[in-house]
Amino acid sequence: MVNHEKAQAAGAERRLQELGITLPPPPTPFGAYVEATRTGNLIFFSGMLPVVGHKPRYIGRVGGALTSEEGRKAAETATLSALSAARDYLGSLDSVVRVVKLGVYIATEGDFRDHPRVADGASELLLEVFGKERLSGRVVLGVASLPLGMPIEIELVLEVEE
Repeated sequence: MVNHEKAQAAGAERRLQELGITLPPPPTPFGAYVEATRTGNLIFFSGMLPVVGHKPRYIGRVGGALTSEEGRKAAETATLSALSAARDYLGSLDSVVRVVKLGVYIATEGDFRDHPRVADGASELLLEVFGKERLSGRVVLGVASLPLGMPIEIELVLEVEE
């Protein structure tokens, strides 16, 4: 069980350490774009995919080639990439004031309906790292396909200290 007050008080970097989470190398673009753009105290991240070392960790649609549990793991992996990109951009996750937006796009088969459970792979990781007080609402969408055949794409907007 996660102690959400402790997560907020401890700071994100310390929480990662306490949870035994090692972030992967920061992701690199698969095309002509940058990983992050800052305006004021908001940072908008490009869509984060479940990759490690510029290689897809998961391929296929959830509810078809992948189970809901594999979809959850893919969402967690994409979120780890997002956290790595944020740390690379900011120098430390401790400057994050709050998660402003979380969007979870899931490539699914036909009548798949377990979207919330899959998206929880992203939400629960952010909850553990930042605490309940720093979380946002979320948008979860099922789509026909995502870049490079991957099952998940995470959209993240963070508010940071000025």
